[in-house]
Amino acid sequence: MDRDQARVVANIVAHLAVVAVNAAANIVPLNGQTTGQVSERFPTLVTPAGYVFIIWGVIYLFLTGFVVYQALPPQRRNPRLRRIGWLFVLNSLANIAWIFLWHYNIFAATLVAMFTLLGTLISIYLLLDIGLARVPFIEEWLVNAPFSIYLAWITVASIANVAVVLTVFGWDGFGLAPEVWAVALITIATGIAAAVAWTRVDLAYVAVILWSFTGIAARQAGVQPVVLASWAGAGAVLAVFLIAAVRRRRVSA
Repeated sequence: MDRDQARVVANIVAHLAVVAVNAAANIVPLNGQTTGQVSERFPTLVTPAGYVFIIWGVIYLFLTGFVVYQALPPQRRNPRLRRIGWLFVLNSLANIAWIFLWHYNIFAATLVAMFTLLGTLISIYLLLDIGLARVPFIEEWLVNAPFSIYLAWITVASIANVAVVLTVFGWDGFGLAPEVWAVALITIATGIAAAVAWTRVDLAYVAVILWSFTGIAARQAGVQPVVLASWAGAGAVLAVFLIAAVRRRRVSA
């Protein structure tokens, strides 16, 4: 087995392990609690509505498409996919680690796993030149879209994870109201998403950000500053995306 074949097989095994662990975490469930039940124990003002988390099903569906595509004989030595190297395997291991740490209430360590997830996804996104390089239509759907969707969700999930850990440790926010910090976190996420929308014109990424922000607004309906920040953030990201899309179209015309 050469290096390309080893990478392909490792990606398949890693993905299957992630799906199996995530399924077991909620079916068994691990440590007697589902992933959502752990989250409900520590509500924060940046936690989205429960329905938003169906995005994981979409993520795993698209990642399955990627894993199958990269395993096809013509793609095993695809130079673009080679750039990813073993980052997808590392990402999968971080995903599995996060599940166990979350379910067994080792919350501080979940940040290490979460930021490993985020870091590997950013690296993959940049290495693939998503939103910049012209690629075949099938790669738009089976390579670009999976990692755009995944990165967008983990961008938001990282912020929510930080908020949960701070809540667990009883952080008082330097005396500032929780609403102030929630708005600040949403503003940070908005800035990151707007930067991606402007530079990459990535519809899949933007769509997930909008899904997440509107989900936060729905969950926090009684907290007006958070609702306004969520809708304003969603509107700003969408506006930047549309302007960038028109600009790119004019440049390429």
